[in-house]
Amino acid sequence: MNSPWLKSKEGDLIVGSHNRSVIGTLVERQTRYVKLLHLPSRDSQTLRAAVVDRLGKLSLELCTSLTWAQGTEMASHLDVTRDTGMKVYFCDPASPWQRGTNENTNGLLRQYFPKFTDLSRYRPQHLLRGEKEFNNRPRFTLGTKPPVELFKQLLAFQKHPILQ
Repeated sequence: MNSPWLKSKEGDLIVGSHNRSVIGTLVERQTRYVKLLHLPSRDSQTLRAAVVDRLGKLSLELCTSLTWAQGTEMASHLDVTRDTGMKVYFCDPASPWQRGTNENTNGLLRQYFPKFTDLSRYRPQHLLRGEKEFNNRPRFTLGTKPPVELFKQLLAFQKHPILQ
């Protein structure tokens, strides 16, 4: 049986001070593996380019759908689907629990990128360093394993029965 839940990503934005800066977050639901998106602006084309760049190289077996919050930043969702083959779904308005993994992850990421901070000061290399540290951090929900360990297993065993 093919389960989209095992191959799905959730996405959202972490918003900086005065709603002037953002960081995009993508979370793989099964492994909790995170990819951060450097977004110099909040427009849909900038987000599309960042999503395609960060997820476009992943196998469709590992990345079949993306669930996003309601927001104009994902207005180019059809282009994301065209460029990656990944379907984009949207949560109902005011329903953050429909992307619960991402909401929880964004809360944890605030330890690295505090609220009321100008997020534009973080360059791509800062985000990659924070992403690496976060993905190597053991998670209770994963049996104290770090997301990177489980994600590497998925990459190595794409045909594993748990992915089918």
